[in-house]
Amino acid sequence: MALKITVIGTGYLGATHAAAMAELGFEVLGLDVDPAKIETLSRGEVPMYEPGLEDLLRKHVAGLEGSTGRLRFTTSWEEVGAFGDVHFVCVNTPQKHGEYACDMSYVESAFASLAPRLDRPALVVGKSTVPVGSAARLARVLTDLAPAGADVELAWNPEFLREGFAVQDTLHPDRIVVGVAGERAEKLLREVYATPIGEGSPFVVADYATAELVKTAANSFLATKISFINAMAEVCEAAGGDVAKLAEAIGHDERIGKKFLRAGIGFGGGCLPKDIRAFMARAGELGADQALTFLREVDSINMRRRGHMVELAREAVGGGFLGRRVAVLGATFKPDSDDVRDSPALNVAGQIHLQGGQVTIYDPKGMENARRVFPTLAYAPSALEACRGADVVLHLTEWREFRDLDVAALGEVVAERHILDGRNALDPEVWRAAGWTYRAMGRPTA
Repeated sequence: MALKITVIGTGYLGATHAAAMAELGFEVLGLDVDPAKIETLSRGEVPMYEPGLEDLLRKHVAGLEGSTGRLRFTTSWEEVGAFGDVHFVCVNTPQKHGEYACDMSYVESAFASLAPRLDRPALVVGKSTVPVGSAARLARVLTDLAPAGADVELAWNPEFLREGFAVQDTLHPDRIVVGVAGERAEKLLREVYATPIGEGSPFVVADYATAELVKTAANSFLATKISFINAMAEVCEAAGGDVAKLAEAIGHDERIGKKFLRAGIGFGGGCLPKDIRAFMARAGELGADQALTFLREVDSINMRRRGHMVELAREAVGGGFLGRRVAVLGATFKPDSDDVRDSPALNVAGQIHLQGGQVTIYDPKGMENARRVFPTLAYAPSALEACRGADVVLHLTEWREFRDLDVAALGEVVAERHILDGRNALDPEVWRAAGWTYRAMGRPTA
């Protein structure tokens, strides 16, 4: 008999996972405590921008014309308990207010609500990013609260989604990691992921603690690599070197690799910053805080980049922002997303605004979310309009649209042809040939 799957929490991770499970051929029931979110998803619409996700939803959501009908959504815990053989928990784990630690309240609430409805054998699979040690504790919660007792097992299966590539990363993952305590859980997860395993995705079986550590370790390594090249940009600026050439040269070393070696204003988003901070906090609780002290400097370098971009912009407009017009291209923390959580671009724009600059932003997908966070900033319908009358233009999110701009036409509408490339993604020669003063972090000014 085919497995039936539930997905608890239908935010970014949950909505993507639910649609992908339906695409893999399973009957899927998604649950959220927010009725408005359930109504939106049931219409085949997504509350965020993610390439390909809405098409995938429409292909499977029950009741939509031409759909397979394999995917439904509900607010009922009873329905979820009765329906599912495998329950994926995909709720949010934000940073606690005022501290580094991870807020586990949503995960704990989901387990407390689900467990009493499990009166037959089932597998609960955590996908949320949690502090190491959480799974062992939650396994005991399941056993204690579920009517089926020990017949309800727990597995931990961390997610590795990249915003902008989430559908691809779920259907064709570069690895599947499962933390299990028994063979039955492993067998069920091999059945769930049979298609990607058959396509060659590595399937790594580990204990709970190792599976929990994989996500935080991967994010910490990635954050370290980004902060490393940004530290090198600081040295290049002091020594007169070119960080782009430096990155190219060291990237040819296969032990290092080329990816994530583009210096700029640093990382942001809803994962990397809060995950490395939560990792530091958890290491401290475990008495292993010295092992991760380097992550404090990784975080510090990253935050310093934002302030440095503000300084470069102040320098470009003559030493002060009062009465100066600043155009900001990009509001999201990365391209192909509408996510502005902890966005370096928006942070820089906000700092300049607070120091008296007249800031106008344009972003292809993130304007609505940016407006909610910074309603006092100005927003333009196009890059050209954002740049009209600007004394300096800041390129802060590397959307393809910005690489393809008509730099001559842009030069006709600005007050001064100053471009600061906060992502080292534009072609300096193209901009300089059109009469612009081009500057990027860690690179020669000419």
